[in-house]
Amino acid sequence: MISGMAGTLESNDTMITVTPAEKMSIEVTSVVDAFYHDQIVKVIYDTLLEQKITNISVTCQDKGALDYTIRARLLTAISRMEEQDD
Repeated sequence: MISGMAGTLESNDTMITVTPAEKMSIEVTSVVDAFYHDQIVKVIYDTLLEQKITNISVTCQDKGALDYTIRARLLTAISRMEEQDD
């Protein structure tokens, strides 16, 4: 199965895993979920829309990462998935 992964499970980081899918799916687990779940989903969703990507499944295991870290990890995971597809 083609997938891409980026990040770590260290504090203030996030591990993002992406795989091709028939429709967009975003799953988030976070140590700060009660406070920032919606914001994390929004960062992922907006980044995917900017990249014009709709057929993807994203799993985010967050350990308190800031928005720019989540975005960077997502873009790296997508890039790694696309490298495997070549």
